[in-house]
Parts: sequence; C-alpha cells; structure tokens
Amino acid sequence: MSTWAVVVAAGNASRFGRPKQYEQLGGKRVLDWSLAAARASCDGVVVVVAPEMAARVEPVADVVVGGGQTRSASVRCGLAAVPADASVIVVHDAARPLAPAALFLAVVAAVASGADGAVCALPVADTVKRVEKRAVVETLDRRYLWAAQTPQAFAASVLRAAHEAEPEATDDAALVEAAGGRVVVVEGDPCNRKLTEPHDLVVAEALLATLG
Repeated sequence: MSTWAVVVAAGNASRFGRPKQYEQLGGKRVLDWSLAAARASCDGVVVVVAPEMAARVEPVADVVVGGGQTRSASVRCGLAAVPADASVIVVHDAARPLAPAALFLAVVAAVASGADGAVCALPVADTVKRVEKRAVVETLDRRYLWAAQTPQAFAASVLRAAHEAEPEATDDAALVEAAGGRVVVVEGDPCNRKLTEPHDLVVAEALLATLG
C-alpha cells in the first residue's frame, strides 16, 4: 500500500499577518516540522506552496508545486502531483507543525481498515452556540461535537473523486462526506494546534519546550 502526503503551505496567512509557514519554531521553520512528520510516516511527500515559491527546493519533499486561490484548489494542485498508483493520500496543513508522525499513522491505519477517510479530532469542551445576527438561535449538544484537525487520510480514489467537480470546503473530509463517503474519527492531539494568530506561535514554542 503506497501512502503519499500532501502538505498544504500555500496560504497567505491574512490573519497572521505574514507567511506563518516560514516562521521560526524551535530552530526550524514551521513548514519543516510538518514536512518531517509527513516524511516519517508516508512513502512520498508533495508540498504545495505559493506559486512564487514553487521554484524553491524543499529537500524533505519529493515534489514542490504551486497552489491555487483557495485551500481546496491548492489541495487539487497537490493531488495532481501524487502518483496515480498511490493507495492512500494524507492531507495536512503546514500550519499545524506539532502534529506527530503517530497521528499520520493513525489516520492511515483507519483508512487501511476500510474507511473512506479518517480525521484526527478532539471532543469539544466548550458549550457551542449557533448565532445569527449576534443572537443565539440554538445551543448545540457538545456530546456530539468534535473539533477536526489535520492530518486527514483518504482512500486515494475517493479523495480524487470528491475533488473532481472542483468543490470548496474548509477541509477535505467535508468534501468526502458530501460525496457519500464514510469518514471516521481517531483521537487527535491537544498539542496539534493550528497557527492562526501571532500569539499561537508563542504557544507553540511553549508546547514544544514541554514536549522535550
């Protein structure tokens, strides 16, 4: 079974204020941490970067490609570079640098066991409100709510089919779900936080120190 990773690092980081994937974290770039985890757990790695960065060599990756205007479009750019004989494709956001290789292996194992897709996720601890025009219209039952992370793994044929019509979503699991695929959850990691605001990098540095 051939497993390839698509590491998405093409975002413009509008909320962060600068390309966070190239910020320093523990003496390495944020992107380096994500690529290392993908390399340790997959047979091949495609990294999707901003088009103007596509000519740069990324030694840990097998292929470097330019991304698209949206996250989903960037994933499709990465999929096009994954060999046709890949059995499982893992999609990971470079902005989650503390995802351990064990998470990659866990979602891949779930797909190998028969799921169309697998996401790592954590149960939601907060009470979640659905709001319209600043008014609460519903309080959701958090017993059924999980916060999805990446990496996310999929049977290659299922993921390619889900992207065929060039749909848009905030993660690939949503596209596979919409296409009727069965997506399962594996336990995520509390340290696997997404870097969204500048202070998230400070938190990541502190978490990295605790991880040793």
